[in-house]
Amino acid sequence: MAISLLRKPQITPHEDYGFFGPDSVTWKVWSYPTSLTVGFQRAVVVEELDPALVASVDETHAIFDRPRTRYDRTLRYFALVAFGDSRTTSKAADILVKVHSKGIGTDPVTGIKYDANDPHSQLWIHLTAWHSILYAYEKYGPGRLSATEEAQYWEECAVAAELQTCSPDDVPRTREGIQDYFEHMRPQLLGSDLARNAMNHLLDASVMLPPLPKVFAPANWIAARFLRAGTIATMPRWMREMSGLKQSRFVDSAIVPVLKIAFLLANVNRRVKLDILTFLSPMTRDVVAPIIFEVPPTHPEVVTPAAARELYGYDKPADAHRDLRDRQAAKVFGEGAKPSEEGIIESEPILGSISA
Repeated sequence: MAISLLRKPQITPHEDYGFFGPDSVTWKVWSYPTSLTVGFQRAVVVEELDPALVASVDETHAIFDRPRTRYDRTLRYFALVAFGDSRTTSKAADILVKVHSKGIGTDPVTGIKYDANDPHSQLWIHLTAWHSILYAYEKYGPGRLSATEEAQYWEECAVAAELQTCSPDDVPRTREGIQDYFEHMRPQLLGSDLARNAMNHLLDASVMLPPLPKVFAPANWIAARFLRAGTIATMPRWMREMSGLKQSRFVDSAIVPVLKIAFLLANVNRRVKLDILTFLSPMTRDVVAPIIFEVPPTHPEVVTPAAARELYGYDKPADAHRDLRDRQAAKVFGEGAKPSEEGIIESEPILGSISA
C-alpha cells in the first residue's frame, strides 16, 4: 500500500500548457484540494440565485435526474479551462455553446426569457466560479494571496472569460471590483422556491458521489455534512437569508480548522490527491494528473485563447453556432417545442457521457 502511494501513475502528457501554465496563479490556486471541492460546490450553489440560470436548470432537470454525471462533466470543463491543453479546451468551449443552445425558455417566476448563452448569465457563472475557488483557497487552504498574485489571478480570470460568451472587458481586476460586481447583482438575485430547492440539492455532496457499499454510508454522510457546512460558512449572511440556509456562527468557526487540516493532509501526497479527485470526478482525472505530477507537455508553451481559436478554426464563443442557436429559439419560442439535444450528444466525447 505504501509503495503504491509513492509510485507515479501512468499519465498522458498534455499537448501544451493551455492558457495558463506552471507560472500562473491559476495553477497554484486551482490545484489545491479546496478548489474542486468546497470551491466548486460553492460556485454551483450560489449560481442558482440567478433567476434565469435556475429556470434553465429546472427545465433540464439534469442536476436532479443525473447529478453524478452532471457534476462530473461540469467539473471536467472547469478543470479543462484551468489545466487543459489549448486544443482540447478550445474544442470544449466551442461545444459548450452548442450544449447551452438548448438552455432557453421563459422563466416561470419572472416571465422573462432566458438563454444560457446570454453574456450576462455567462459572466455571473464565470465570476461566481473564480471568486468561489479563490475564497475557498483563502479560507480553507494556505490563506490570502499576495497583492501581486491576486492582481495576476484576476487578469487570468479575464483570460478564461474569452472561453465564454461574455466579454473579458467586463471582468473586474481587483477584489474590490469583484465585491462591487456582487453588490450590483444582489438586487437581481432571487431566493425562489426553485433556487432554494436546487441549492439544497447541490449542497448534498453525496448525490454526486458514485454508489458505495453500505458500510461506507456513515463516512459518506459525515463528509457530505462537513462539505455542506464548509460551503455555507463561505456565504455572506444576506445570501443565506435569501436562500433560507441556516447555520450558526459556532459551526461557521468550528468547520474552518477541520477542513483546513483535511485539505492540508490531502495535499501532502500527490497520489492520494489524484486518487481522491478520481473518486470524486473520474472524467477530470486525466486533465489534472499531469499538473499534479508535473508531467511536462509535448510542447511546453502557453497559448492565448485568440491564438488557439485561429489555430484550430473556432469562432469566438459569443459568435459561435448562430444557426443552431437561431433554430433552437425558433423551436422553443416559435413552435413551443422542446429544443434539440444535438449539442449534448456531440459533447460526450469531450466532456464525458451523460449516462450514469
